Amino acid sequence: MNHFAYNESPYPIREEIRTAYRSYWQQLASAGSWWSGAERVAIAQEVRNATNCEFCSERKQELSPYALKGVHNSSTTIPELAIDAVHRIVTDQTRITKRWVEELAENDLSNEAYVELAGIVVAVFSIDEFNRALGLALETLPESESGELSHYRPQQAVEGTGFVAMLPVDGDAGNEAGIWPGGRSANVLRALTLVPNAFREWLALSAVQYIPIQDMVNMVQPEGRVIDRMQIELVAGRVSAINQCFY
Repeated sequence: MNHFAYNESPYPIREEIRTAYRSYWQQLASAGSWWSGAERVAIAQEVRNATNCEFCSERKQELSPYALKGVHNSSTTIPELAIDAVHRIVTDQTRITKRWVEELAENDLSNEAYVELAGIVVAVFSIDEFNRALGLALETLPESESGELSHYRPQQAVEGTGFVAMLPVDGDAGNEAGIWPGGRSANVLRALTLVPNAFREWLALSAVQYIPIQDMVNMVQPEGRVIDRMQIELVAGRVSAINQCFY
């Protein structure tokens, strides 16, 4: 199947967007560090289930998101904890706490598995929202592929800044040499680095949906864009405000 052809798009789509989305779809279908290809595609499906989940809508209205018990609208066989994690990240991410993440780990959803799951959720949801904004149908999810899990965890990851361990600012060594684009290692970039490939996958999408991190210093007209940096930041700022992003 020729994914992301965008033949029905009312607007021209940059080729780099098509290429990045197709590349991510291939990565999504493949075995990751902590989830199999089939599980990764199932997580992507739960991202879509969460947008129409009745229980999530009810829980969103509760004073505490941890008080209401119920069943999610689900269509996959991944663990219930994983389903709940996907749905919370999609529908109620501002009320996720460190204690909840710790409880996941205590109940066999490790920090590493959680980070990879979160990376999938962020990537798939952002791609889906791109299609929704254009009034287009969501892309068919890819067929999963077999493969061995790497169970890779960078040795230099440290606790202390966020809810999970992350690469330190000087953690670009060994397998992670050169991981910081343009030498930039802000906390928002470090968030997924407990699973370096999740970070790399997000970085590639961010570069085409927003701007490459190494081009942050360009305050005028990013190459190949029809709107200037000020217009890009106006849109980005509005989206961040709607999403209650404290950055």
